[in-house]
Formats: sequence, C-alpha cells, structure tokens
Amino acid sequence: MTTPPPTPFRIGHGYDLHRLQAGGRLVLGGVVVSEQISPISHSDGDVVLHALTDALLGALALGDIGEHFPNSDQRWKNAASSIFVSTIYKKVRDAGFRAGNVDITILAERPTLKNYKAAIAASVAALLEIPVSCVAVKAGTNEGCDAVGSGQAIAAHALVLLAS
Repeated sequence: MTTPPPTPFRIGHGYDLHRLQAGGRLVLGGVVVSEQISPISHSDGDVVLHALTDALLGALALGDIGEHFPNSDQRWKNAASSIFVSTIYKKVRDAGFRAGNVDITILAERPTLKNYKAAIAASVAALLEIPVSCVAVKAGTNEGCDAVGSGQAIAAHALVLLAS
C-alpha cells in the first residue's frame, strides 16, 4: 500500500467556552469588548483565540491547546492568548501552510458584539497575516438556553482552512 500524496489543504475546527464573572475585562479576538465582565480562566480567557488555536492545531493534527499551553503551567497565568495563536501559527508556517480563511462564531448573551466584529476580524487577520476579507466573525446568542444563554458563559467556534 502506498501513502497518498499530502493534500494542499487542511481544515481545522476549534471550540472554547468560559464561565463569566462580574468585574475585570473581556477580551475577544484580542479586542477588549467589556470592562464589566471577565472570563474565569488561567490565561486571559479569550475564547475566540483559544478556539482559533485549537483550529490551527486540529488542521495539522497536532493535539489541542491544553497539550501545548497547559493551565497547570504558571508561564501561561494571565497570558495574552495572542501568544498561543502566534506560537502555533509558526508551526503552521514551518509545516509549509498558511491560513486561507477563517470563520469564527461567538456565542454570548452579553455583551452585545455587533460593534466589535470588524475589530475582532482585523485583529485575527493581523495575527495570521491574511487580508481582513478572509476572516468572518459572526455573533449569536443561545436564546436564553444553557449557561451561554443565561449569560453565565461565553463560547466560540473557529474554522480555519490552511493551504500549502
């Protein structure tokens, strides 16, 4: 049996969820979106960049964010999640790939994210060195259902297409 040739494309999906607490600041995609609530997290709790990191790792079958940046490691205490994306994106580039496009969905009852989506897209595009037109950011609610829907948590999904 012969090994098939490597594919010029790889797709990855990532997901993250954090409980919310009063006070502090909420950062999504590297953008501060609230100064009244914050995630309960070891790092900065940026669910968008955590999901993106997992999507990049998944596309290359390199495990998950917890394997590379464990919450038991004090180096990552209060760390900016952009470090996670940048570190893993270097592995992506070293493997001969680059991000083609990214699709992000944020699920939150609070805060309202409509006015932040463009800034989040620009921040993600800058981290991945791709045009902002290649980054989609959508926001939705869970219509009052579950921890996200009751405003107790925030979640994000990220999909990434890598091309060689």
